[in-house]
Amino acid sequence: MVDALTEDERMCGEPPDADSDSLSCLMAQAARGHRVLLAALLAEIDLYPGQDRVLNVLWSNGPMSQNKLAAALGIDMSTMTKSLQRLERSGFVSRTPSPANRRISVVSTTPKGDALRPEVRRVEEELHRRMSDGLTPEQVKTLHALLTVVRRNTCREAAASPLAAPASR
Repeated sequence: MVDALTEDERMCGEPPDADSDSLSCLMAQAARGHRVLLAALLAEIDLYPGQDRVLNVLWSNGPMSQNKLAAALGIDMSTMTKSLQRLERSGFVSRTPSPANRRISVVSTTPKGDALRPEVRRVEEELHRRMSDGLTPEQVKTLHALLTVVRRNTCREAAASPLAAPASR
């Protein structure tokens, strides 16, 4: 007799197998669940995943070159260009040539983009609330510390990999 899928397996779209409880599998499922939830919450304010990060960097640092923005986000220029094109079409950012070097685009938020700031904060708070549902504040603090270590370990490995793509080309 085949056991029915658990609620977690149904939600994550993962059939049970011998590896479904491995650390790698759990990390991948949690990351996928996070991305799906984030996408749904951002769609409510007409953003795609990643665009919130672009806006947050601009809100924190002010206008910056497209290259520096891509480097700050750790993404390649083709991904940065696509994201900025969408944000620009929506009226949330603008790109202008740098006065010092007209080949360089300076990215700025627009008033319409700045008006999204409280909504992006609301989405971030709702995402945090849903991700930490059922956890105590101490467990959230521990999870944060553990994920910080995992991120450091995996990013160090990724940076040393010959397959790692540079942030800008």
